[in-house]
Amino acid sequence: MPRLPALACLLMAGSFAAPCFAQPAPASATAAQSEDARLFALFATSDEASLKRNPLNALFRGDMRYADQLGDYISDAYFNAERAADEHDLAALHRIDRARLSAQNKIAYDVFEWQMKDALSGLRPEILALTAVRPINHFSGFHTFYPTLASGKGAAPFKTVLDYENNLKRHRQYITLLDAAIGRFRQGMASGVVDTRLTITNVIAQLDTLVSQKIEESPFYQPVMMFPASFSAADKARLTEAYRDIIANGITPAEARLRDFLRTEYLPVARDAVGLSSMKGGDILYAELIRNMTTLPLTADYVHALGLSEVARIRKEMDQVRQEVGFKGTLGEFFAHIRSDPQFHPTSREGFAEQFREIGKAVDAKVASQFSTLPKTKLEIRPYPEFREKYEAGGSYESGTPDGSRPGVFYFNAYDLPSRNLPGNTTLYLHEGAPGHHFQISLAQENESLPAFMRFGGNTAYVEGWALYAETLGYDFGFYKDPYQRMGHLDDEMLRAMRLVVDTGIHAKGWTRDQAIQYMLDNSSMGKTDATAEVERYIAIPGQALAYKIGALTIQRLKKKAQDELGAKFDVRDFHAQVLMTGALPMSVLEKKIDDWIAAKKAG
Repeated sequence: MPRLPALACLLMAGSFAAPCFAQPAPASATAAQSEDARLFALFATSDEASLKRNPLNALFRGDMRYADQLGDYISDAYFNAERAADEHDLAALHRIDRARLSAQNKIAYDVFEWQMKDALSGLRPEILALTAVRPINHFSGFHTFYPTLASGKGAAPFKTVLDYENNLKRHRQYITLLDAAIGRFRQGMASGVVDTRLTITNVIAQLDTLVSQKIEESPFYQPVMMFPASFSAADKARLTEAYRDIIANGITPAEARLRDFLRTEYLPVARDAVGLSSMKGGDILYAELIRNMTTLPLTADYVHALGLSEVARIRKEMDQVRQEVGFKGTLGEFFAHIRSDPQFHPTSREGFAEQFREIGKAVDAKVASQFSTLPKTKLEIRPYPEFREKYEAGGSYESGTPDGSRPGVFYFNAYDLPSRNLPGNTTLYLHEGAPGHHFQISLAQENESLPAFMRFGGNTAYVEGWALYAETLGYDFGFYKDPYQRMGHLDDEMLRAMRLVVDTGIHAKGWTRDQAIQYMLDNSSMGKTDATAEVERYIAIPGQALAYKIGALTIQRLKKKAQDELGAKFDVRDFHAQVLMTGALPMSVLEKKIDDWIAAKKAG
């Protein structure tokens, strides 16, 4: 999964970014041009206002105008401002005549409309009563996001004295957010809407790690260790003292306050059952999350049945690999063999990283055969910082800047190396790196002809669906001729299929944590550490994991439809351009775009 402007994406209904102003229409513009100009003026105005409310989105794309602000993201005033802005923008959109727009701008209109309606749905008081009172968990929240941002290794720059001073200002707002989170948790205790004991126990452990660090070991102190040589001795001394002071007397006490509150007051009333179905209002929230994450009107029962079907199909392909390599035991025993045999596991962090670098080189040599446009933004490969790796997924992506000044980053998880399976490295890189998240996010950001919300926004079904679809390109690249790498790919595909079963099982059918973990172990070769982290992720962020397979199946279906209808006219590079070059689209908008492209190709 990608790590976009993470706090903003996780804590607010939508993700917007820096302004992308339209070129002014000439004086003799036609009515159609006038409507196009009005549309882009709306986009620009909406985006500029959103940046002021959500300064992290500006910071993540290199816009430094609000770099001294972390943002609110948690108060009633923030949610009310978001709701008012979305209602205003939707009304303004509906005053524009869609029929008079250019073809690309009709797509932009449809995406903007979907995003506004989706955001407003998540901002309804009845939904906020179920979400705002659970402001952080072990998988998403500013207590894990912010230390990386402030460490000198995230999106925030540390090149000037002003950069360092801006970071100190953001620290003070971080302290405010931590204390505000306690207030939100108390509201949930009063209303009977509380998080799970499992999730809160994990959060307490995360905060324990941060609080117990010596100042010199803290991620918040790391910028002090990398002062630019141009800084004067006086500035270095002043900033060093300021950083030590705010860590010792501001940040660490605030993290300790949150930890102690969660441990002594909240944990005793947290719920034991892990699914949303056990939470007051949980069924309403889960239905909302399925719609939001998949962009489609699907039910939990439908998704669960689809998952069971996909699991059965992939098991058959896995069994073919078992027979191909000559393994004599059952498929379950083959899973155990891959899970336990040392040859399938990394022995060092550096060796693990080197394999990903080699995969990256192999992808670079092949990728032009499938894509007509390649990102200008570079891609770096890094392990997760050790303070957060225990609770992270196997990998993730953090976007770079549109101008390429900050690279995109593929993070891999080196925690508990014996639990990491080497056969899955190829497909993990294709998903999180190239041509998965790095291509999708970078190509959109770099396309200045798009309005900003399409360059930088998105929805989970498209973003994760594309990345899962990108894994299948390993067949076209010739990477899965090796049966164990193919098994790694099938394992990852199985993971996404199992998610349909397990997420709905947990949140709609009363499955327990252990039941979900065992299901994943029974149907894949993933290690127990990975299976546990995955299940605890689904517990923490319900519905998100459904989007991968739903989105990928949609893209695969549209590809086959185009191949069948276009025959010799089908060009995979053209198809990929159609999917990628207008940013992340809701599934219904993407399908309409591909249908129109097919019709135009047939007519031509």
